[in-house]
Amino acid sequence: MATLVIFAACYALAITRKVKLAYVGIISAFLLVVILLPTNVMTPQAVLNSVRWDVLGIYWGFMMLSIVFATSGVPKHLAKHVLHRTKNEGRALLALCGITAFLSCFLENVGVVLIMAPIALEAARRTKSSPITYLISIAICANIVTTVTMIADPPALILASESGMSFMNFFWFQGRIGLGIISIFAALAGLGTLYLVHFRKMQKKVHIEEEKIKMDYLPTGLFIGGVTALALNSYIGIGPGWIGLIVGAVALILGHRTLRKMVAEFDWNSFLFIFGIFIVIGAVGAAGILGDFANVIGGLGLNNPVITLVLLVWISVALSSFIDNVPYTVLMIPVCTSLAGTMGAQYMFPFLYGMLIGTGIGGNITPVGATANVFACGLLEKRGYKVKLKEYMKISVPPTIVAVLVGYILLQLLWM
Repeated sequence: MATLVIFAACYALAITRKVKLAYVGIISAFLLVVILLPTNVMTPQAVLNSVRWDVLGIYWGFMMLSIVFATSGVPKHLAKHVLHRTKNEGRALLALCGITAFLSCFLENVGVVLIMAPIALEAARRTKSSPITYLISIAICANIVTTVTMIADPPALILASESGMSFMNFFWFQGRIGLGIISIFAALAGLGTLYLVHFRKMQKKVHIEEEKIKMDYLPTGLFIGGVTALALNSYIGIGPGWIGLIVGAVALILGHRTLRKMVAEFDWNSFLFIFGIFIVIGAVGAAGILGDFANVIGGLGLNNPVITLVLLVWISVALSSFIDNVPYTVLMIPVCTSLAGTMGAQYMFPFLYGMLIGTGIGGNITPVGATANVFACGLLEKRGYKVKLKEYMKISVPPTIVAVLVGYILLQLLWM
């Protein structure tokens, strides 16, 4: 009973965000360990094994890379060059969103929004347009690709760690098109929807002069090398967590002049929360609570895998509109696995993919559904633009629903 209470309190506090996530995760983990260790439900070794060290290593390393890459001048030069060649406002914004989506496939999405926001604000200023459409669209496109690669977002990393998937498995897995390819089509559908619903009507001329930007290509080389190493890790014999640590260490060396700033800008709050929530989920799993939760969802699906997939996708979309996707993903992975155990092992990956597509893209619906959205709205508020929920959802809902729907249909056709 105490385990269930702590677990519920942990998630309630994570949803409300009234307390720092780091405190929520670490304190909840500590309390559960103190309660369960004497009962032998969990052993010290089980506590250590519940932490996904590869996830933490990659998350730390590539977040450090994001920070040093953002200041290298390369992404700014790319965006400015595209804007210079794109005269129409709607097409210019589509190009900025496309660059944002591409970078977010490999870099932490808040870091990408940090890179792209000043460029988007400058384009809005030049066209005398409201920056609300610009920044919200940028945030949406940073989140819409969260399942394209293993390193696009922590939930994708967590899935890869839990299921043993490699970087390349996201594109081709078990003789079929993988989650990454499905997600690319979903993201393209979302981008197309943004253009048709919003950008197509923006016909003002954009004129931004070419400028010389001082660029450091070493972070770009590290970025390419890090992604390549992850893709080939099974051949080079280095674990993904170690690759993340090496990338992070090299990033610190490259950014040694701003070392304090890099350490300060790192998202320690989310990092420590992820660390704690791994232990929390391990504890409630050992106590049998996750199995009970899986049985409840299985009952909703009436033991029909097709209906269960629909429920997993759209329940994930709904809940991720206001729940942080990291704890939700950690919670739902064993639930999906348990559901597949009762309906057939062949449904495990469709259930996992459907859940991840729903929670990854679904966070776009509201301003609090993803950290990138919160960050974008915060930038707007600092400039005197208060984003109303109705105004935000007018932009966010169409591309989100279309992207999830396309992902779900492809998943149904290719994996069920």
